[in-house]
Amino acid sequence: MAKLYVSNKDESARLFKSDLLEPFSHVHWSVPIILYIPVVAFFLYRASQTPEITALSGTLIFFAGLFIWTLTEYLLHRFVFHYEPSSDWGKWLHFMMHGVHHDYPNDSKRLVMPPAVSIPLAALFYGLFYLVIGPTFLSPFFAGFILGYVCYDSIHYATHHAPMKSRMAQWVKHHHVRHHYKDDKKGYGVSSPLWDYVFGTMDNGPDTKQSGA
Repeated sequence: MAKLYVSNKDESARLFKSDLLEPFSHVHWSVPIILYIPVVAFFLYRASQTPEITALSGTLIFFAGLFIWTLTEYLLHRFVFHYEPSSDWGKWLHFMMHGVHHDYPNDSKRLVMPPAVSIPLAALFYGLFYLVIGPTFLSPFFAGFILGYVCYDSIHYATHHAPMKSRMAQWVKHHHVRHHYKDDKKGYGVSSPLWDYVFGTMDNGPDTKQSGA
């Protein structure tokens, strides 16, 4: 079986020739937490100040946002991050977005999304949800959606660099490790395997052990 990575060490490949741009491609795992947990708190507070939103409806809408994140995570990973264009420009963009992570899966500074990418995406989704849901119930929904993203980035980092000793955590780690080291066309869910079951991309075959995985 062909090796699915270039290096399994905690090391980086250079993405930009510019010394000014290169540091922005390296992100500490805590950045999404620091950046977005206040956003979650803000939207929850705003929801609590909206008379039309009760405690029950706000909670249900919040978890609906969290649920929709799991689907968004799966679809982005499968159809955007793993889309392989034929043009040279497209191949370069694919490598920048996700290919570098598969070549250097244990690069600790490229396991969470850079703010230069996550902030525009968050704004895009906010606008989309505004059009679909409307302003009244948007706050608890978006809070749940953003918390789902923070959980995704944190879990992704943990699967590569944290012990994850509980049975559930070990299962989640194992699920993602198989995506990297056994079959990168299965196991697209990182924070949840739900949609892999739904869309038939769950890898239930025999394991292939990899050094350092």
